[in-house]
Amino acid sequence: MTDILLIRHGETDWNVDKRLQGHIDIALNAEGRRQAAALGAALAEETLDAVFASDLQRARDTAQAVAQQQGLTVQIVPALRERCYGGFEGLRHQEIAQPYPADYVAWKAREPDARYPAGERVAETMREFSARAVAAVMELVKQNNYRKIVIVTHGGVLECLYRWSQQSGFGKARDFDIFNASINRLRWDGSHAHIQQWGDIAHLRAETLDEVDR
Repeated sequence: MTDILLIRHGETDWNVDKRLQGHIDIALNAEGRRQAAALGAALAEETLDAVFASDLQRARDTAQAVAQQQGLTVQIVPALRERCYGGFEGLRHQEIAQPYPADYVAWKAREPDARYPAGERVAETMREFSARAVAAVMELVKQNNYRKIVIVTHGGVLECLYRWSQQSGFGKARDFDIFNASINRLRWDGSHAHIQQWGDIAHLRAETLDEVDR
C-alpha cells in the first residue's frame, strides 16, 4: 500500500486571469506562495517518504514548501507536467474561439483525440496526456517501497488521475473540484489507486493562519 497525497500547485496570476498555462513556466503569485506555506505547515506532522514535483516552477516551489518541513529534497519528474496545449497556451479561455473556432469546439466537447494547432510546442491530445500522467505516477509507486508520498503537479494531471481512479472516460463533464494547493488523498493497493479524500482546502482558510500569514 502507498498513500499518495496528490496536490495541485499554488495559485498563479494566470490562474486568476483564466489564461492557459500548459508548458509555459509561470511563477506562483503572492497568494500562491501563501497557499504553499500553509500547505507545508498542514503536512508538517505527516511522515512522508518522498516529495515529487513537475519541473515547472509553480509546482516545484509549492513542493519545496512541503519538502523543507520534512527535511526532504524535491525530486523532479518532468512527466508530471501539465498538458501541452500548443497554440492555445498563453490565451485566456474566451480568447481561444476567435483564432481557433473549430478547435475551440473540440476543446469544449472534450474530444480525447483532438490535437490543437501547434504553437511554440506541439499540442498533446487528452488521451496522450492522460497516458503520460498515469504512467508517471504508476512508475513512482511501482518501483519504490514508499508508504506515503507527496506529488505536486497540475490541474490537468489531477483530472486525469481522478478519472483513472474512477474508471470514467474523458467525455463526461468534470463534476469534481480541483483547487490550487488542495490535498487529495489516494491509496495505491498494488494494482489500482482509490480516492480516500478529495479537495481538502481546510488549511487554506484564513482562520487556520497565524497573524504573520494574514
